[in-house]
Amino acid sequence: MALTINHNYQSEFTQLNLSRTQMSMNSSLEKLSSGYRINSAKDDASGLFIADQLKLVADALDQGSRNALTGISVSQIAETSLSQVYDKLKDMYTKAQDAANDVNGASARQALQTDIQKLASAIDTIAKTSEYNGLSLLDGTFTDKSIHYGARADQTTSISISSARSSDLGANVLQGAGATNVGASAYTALLAADPTFQFDTGETLQIAGQDVLTGFTNLDAIDAKKIADNINNDATLQGQGITASASNESTAASTWTNFTVGGTDSLALSFFVGNEPTADFTLTYTNADGAVTINDVVSAINTQASANGLNLVASAEDNYLVLKSDGETIGMQATLTDNGGGTATNVDQFMNVASTVVDDGTLGAVNGSAIQVGQLTVSGADAYTVNYGDVSASGAGLDLNIVSGNTATKTSLNALDVTTNSGAELALRVLDQAIKTVDAQRAQLGSNQIEFQALIDNNDFSATQTREAESRIRNVDFAKEMSDFTMQQTLMQSGMAMLSQANQLPSMVLQLLQ
Repeated sequence: MALTINHNYQSEFTQLNLSRTQMSMNSSLEKLSSGYRINSAKDDASGLFIADQLKLVADALDQGSRNALTGISVSQIAETSLSQVYDKLKDMYTKAQDAANDVNGASARQALQTDIQKLASAIDTIAKTSEYNGLSLLDGTFTDKSIHYGARADQTTSISISSARSSDLGANVLQGAGATNVGASAYTALLAADPTFQFDTGETLQIAGQDVLTGFTNLDAIDAKKIADNINNDATLQGQGITASASNESTAASTWTNFTVGGTDSLALSFFVGNEPTADFTLTYTNADGAVTINDVVSAINTQASANGLNLVASAEDNYLVLKSDGETIGMQATLTDNGGGTATNVDQFMNVASTVVDDGTLGAVNGSAIQVGQLTVSGADAYTVNYGDVSASGAGLDLNIVSGNTATKTSLNALDVTTNSGAELALRVLDQAIKTVDAQRAQLGSNQIEFQALIDNNDFSATQTREAESRIRNVDFAKEMSDFTMQQTLMQSGMAMLSQANQLPSMVLQLLQ
């Protein structure tokens, strides 16, 4: 073995290992004191990149949850305000229902009208003042507002709140006033003479693109009740919130005059209810019946209508004959078989039509007929178009208030007028649609809150799992690191001892120089 003093490689080797041990021990101390396995990129470059990306996602998910919470807050504020709007609409509905009662005089109905206008004004106030962070919620401007819930770009959902202003709440209404016709002919001839009252194969009436004349056969009478039923039974129209109703009431044009059938004459009064052009029942009078009073006719009509299961009710009001149905077309035919007995009767004392006298001026059968189509009302929250082909669906029969191809007229809360019975009935339909609109919006806001809460729950769970994944990469395993530190600490101590020994090796040369 060579002994030298100019170069002590044993000491240098020991110092090198000692330096490495010190670096490892310092690294362990840094990890143990910070709790992180990765304190800088030199600890684990790729691990640092992955851990930072995971942390970014976790923090972004937390912010997404906070964003979704604001969506819940907006929905809750808007839904609470809409509940107040609903209360006002409910009050308006009951007042319109009160106004529809004909025992109310003009002053009472005007007072109800004033109340309804005040309630509409209160709805406008609610719609104007409902806001979140300075953003109006119920005036129609809060539409397509994005809520960014995710950790990445374009992970958004949107929220829209329809206007709750009185000018925007209401219904798109199509009305058919229901027309009348009269003629000195049989009922079927009356229909044929004016095809606007008679269905002809190929005619169409479309509401929002759906044909509502199904079930009619050629030469049927146009019938508002059947059309309303078709609308209400159409799944597509139901999905669009479009509903219909029909009514029909005929008050005779002239007061009742008792009539007597002369000699051997006979008078047959045939009544038609609905679209079928055949008589549902016939009342026959002869000279043996004496003077026929209004009460005689009312009693006979109601008896026959009940026996035949018809929606027809007759009554006598102030000596006028009143006929009511559930919207079905009402028709009648007076047929006088004249044998020279001197009989005459006027059709206008049976229905609300012009005067048509059936008399025995000529021997043989003489006819007079009348028809009244029911009033059709169609309402929907959203705009819809009305299209019809041929004339009967649009003209004198239904007497629609719209030209083919146009959109149903919007009736808002501000346009309600309950000072008449017909206006009050229309107000009920409009308010019913407005209430459905508000309730649908409230339901949508509730669904939004459920959706936002689901997003929050998912974000919170995902953020927890993401942080756990980050922790596995970034955080130090204290048990393992403490074991490494103890080992490095022991190596440091032994290295220091060996360095001391290595430094003493050159002094052994002195023993040779003695």
